[in-house]
Amino acid sequence: MLLKINHTTRYSYDQPVDYALQKVRLRPQANALQTPKAWEIEVTGGKIETGYTDHYGNLVDLVSLTPGGQELAITAVGEVETHDLSGMLGPVYGRAPLWHFLQATAQTQPGPRIKTLAKIVEGDLLSALHALSKSILDAAPYTLGETHSHTTAEEALAGQTGVCQDHAQIFVAAARAAGVPARYVSGYLMMTDRVDQDASHAWAEAHIDGLGWVGFDVSNGISPDEKYVRLAIGRDARDAAPIEGLRIGSAGEEMIVSLQVQQ
Repeated sequence: MLLKINHTTRYSYDQPVDYALQKVRLRPQANALQTPKAWEIEVTGGKIETGYTDHYGNLVDLVSLTPGGQELAITAVGEVETHDLSGMLGPVYGRAPLWHFLQATAQTQPGPRIKTLAKIVEGDLLSALHALSKSILDAAPYTLGETHSHTTAEEALAGQTGVCQDHAQIFVAAARAAGVPARYVSGYLMMTDRVDQDASHAWAEAHIDGLGWVGFDVSNGISPDEKYVRLAIGRDARDAAPIEGLRIGSAGEEMIVSLQVQQ
């Protein structure tokens, strides 16, 4: 399937900003699940300072705001050919060893609820991880507006609610608690009922001996198929955030996201 993506993140500040820098993870890579056909990062109100590959293998651009500016827009636009392999990325390894993806972070530290969920992971590992995914969605149904970007996995599970970020973080926390390397994935999902979306998507990957990395989208109850595009990976949502940044000064910030994913 050939997916066309146009993703703009626009920042507005209520006073001039002397310095702001955004770490941008918006470049999809070629792998067994996808082949980028064309891709560009366009910036208005600033510029791309440099690019590099981070320790997870993510392609990163550093984007600066024009000094004294009050507007910055970052647009990722392109086409990606995707392949349905039932979420099986396979035995693809980079600089980060498997044991790194067994380590908890502040966002994915398992509490008593996650440790209880982790007990599901026994027997046939692939089937057990699908059962874990279903149990998470049953325990914390998809609900907008009840969590935020800093909500931890244990907090979301305790609140019995969450969005894709929360579901992915609960999954990786529970899988790690069961001794299974797991990681967070950010990317895009083409929806069947709309082109315009409010945000990018997130899911999880777990490592299974003999299969390699396998994806699990808890929010939709499936493994990623040809409607998904992978952008970045990490131990939690912050590691794989499409954009994160910093700025100097006390200016107030407003962010507006415009995203279209279609064939």
